[in-house]
Amino acid sequence: MNCSGRANLFAQKLNVLVVDDHPLFSDAMALTLEVVLENCTITTASTLQETFEVLDTQDAPDLVLLDLKLPDVSGISGFISLRERIPKTRILVISSIASYELVQSLLKEGASGFTPKDACAETLKYVIGEVVSGRTYVPKRYRTGRAREAEINIYETTPELSRLTPQQIKILKLICVGKPNKQIAYELSLAEATVKAHITALLKRLGVRNRTQAVVMVEGVMARQFGSEPEARAFLQH
Repeated sequence: MNCSGRANLFAQKLNVLVVDDHPLFSDAMALTLEVVLENCTITTASTLQETFEVLDTQDAPDLVLLDLKLPDVSGISGFISLRERIPKTRILVISSIASYELVQSLLKEGASGFTPKDACAETLKYVIGEVVSGRTYVPKRYRTGRAREAEINIYETTPELSRLTPQQIKILKLICVGKPNKQIAYELSLAEATVKAHITALLKRLGVRNRTQAVVMVEGVMARQFGSEPEARAFLQH
């Protein structure tokens, strides 16, 4: 888009919904939006339930800026529920929680883009321009084959994870992005009872007691390989 096109875009009236459970970040995001968008109405919500209550009282927004880590959701279930509620709205995920598998799962479920929480105002302005214009934005590191290969390699080269079978690895990856057993069964064309049996077996092989501990183990491996942030670890424990 040329400069004049972007100027026209940001001059349009946009209704934006910011969904984040941290008041300071939510307020900062609202202030940033007022700077980068010339004409917008901003509504905020701190939980998925509050988001639905907002949607009950007004028209669907043009854009939603969504943090994944909300107190009343697990994994990407909140995003999926919101996507179903407002299928035509562009949803940009802004979060410190990130991996190739997670970002790709969000795109598969209909996200319009992803950007880290620490993006500067200029980057945010560019990203919003791309998303509102109908394009999809994802940072390069989460769309390259190299990123995918790096994450695949941890399942082959680390002692904790290399003991899993290929099917168990597929299931564990889906667990790590918050998919319930029923959805895992659907995506892998398995019976739900079979998925449960695989999960029981993979938990035993990993030496952990439940799904949460399995996810924490994977995040620990990721942290050693690529670095990680405390918020990402906290999210994966839900």
